[in-house]
Amino acid sequence: MTDVLRRGRASLAFGFCVQGVAFALLVTRIPAIQDRYGVSDALLPAFLAAVPILAGVGSVSTERLVKRVPPSRLLRWSQPVVLLALLGVGAGQRMVELGVALAAFGLAVGVLDASMNMLGVSLQRSYGRSIMLSFHAAYSLGGIVGASMAWAGAHWGLALWVSYLPVALVLLPAVLVGSRWYVDGDDPAPVEETAGERPAVVFRWLLPLCLVMTVAYIGDSTVSNWSAKYLQDVLGSSEQLATVPYNVYMVTTLLGRAIGDFGVRRFGAAAVVRGGALVAAGGFAVVAGAPGAWVGMLGFTLLGLGLCVLVPQTFAAAGRLFPGASDAAVARLNVFNYVGFLIGSPLVGALGDMWSYRGAMLVPMVLVLVTLVYARSFAAQPDRYGGGHERPRTADVGRGSNGL
Repeated sequence: MTDVLRRGRASLAFGFCVQGVAFALLVTRIPAIQDRYGVSDALLPAFLAAVPILAGVGSVSTERLVKRVPPSRLLRWSQPVVLLALLGVGAGQRMVELGVALAAFGLAVGVLDASMNMLGVSLQRSYGRSIMLSFHAAYSLGGIVGASMAWAGAHWGLALWVSYLPVALVLLPAVLVGSRWYVDGDDPAPVEETAGERPAVVFRWLLPLCLVMTVAYIGDSTVSNWSAKYLQDVLGSSEQLATVPYNVYMVTTLLGRAIGDFGVRRFGAAAVVRGGALVAAGGFAVVAGAPGAWVGMLGFTLLGLGLCVLVPQTFAAAGRLFPGASDAAVARLNVFNYVGFLIGSPLVGALGDMWSYRGAMLVPMVLVLVTLVYARSFAAQPDRYGGGHERPRTADVGRGSNGL
């Protein structure tokens, strides 16, 4: 493996990590942001929904932009915008300033998420083996770091801008320097349909992966938005203990992604996705039936281990499915990241109010099991890496494209 690819992999992993830090610093300080700007409880959902909606717009725009601008350049300049927008959220005084900062954050995040996953699947093709989970492990690590920094800021009563300024000052120049080593791949030349290849993105072929992506983020948003309330209000835990499940979920997500690539190389992506879906469904079942807080904690631990493999492998499968148009496939698929985020939290909340929160946890469980129906979308023979599935590395090189 060349030094160019090694440096490209390291710099992209750092970019994923920085994104995890920035996003965690935003979402974990929402109560402080609400207090700073006087955002009412009635208005808060509109602000929160605006970010993923605008991120979806940014992702769709990225599909068009990459026809003229390499993904590496889009990532190079969108990541500083995200960091500056985060600082703007902390430094503003009026609600209109918050709106502008969140709008910039959302649009830039859409471009960033799409472009960095394009580069991730491209590098995986160049490596000829599964490495996509390692990038998302770096994102999980960044999320843990960001959440820890947010906790420290809240613990010490620091103003938002005081918490965010050092992050921007340190990470902004670091990502600009690191971006020098991003590696753009080259999509393989389109071949004839009769040869079994698909040179253009056909939505009905991408749809199964879109459904899996949506389900994965419904599950993720359920944990991030409802785990603390569920443990405290349903399982009777203390307020302090109720903060633990999400941290446990993030740690197990990191661990699962750190070792997940080895599973893909050994057993193939389809087997890993099936296993992840079953473990995640088991986690939701344990949470729904838990007699107490510690059993509920076990359920959230299983959720982290199960859900963590779905998103990286879905991006990877999209790149493999459309080897001549993988950038477009990744950009379109990325929109369903935000669709799942928008659906998940309101869905569980509405079901919990109308029915019960225990019953509400069974709905994402059933949705995750639907992934088993579409697992074959992850199992194209040419892209099974490792453990008897390895392909010649030169056969899998593609700009923004991926096998598993």
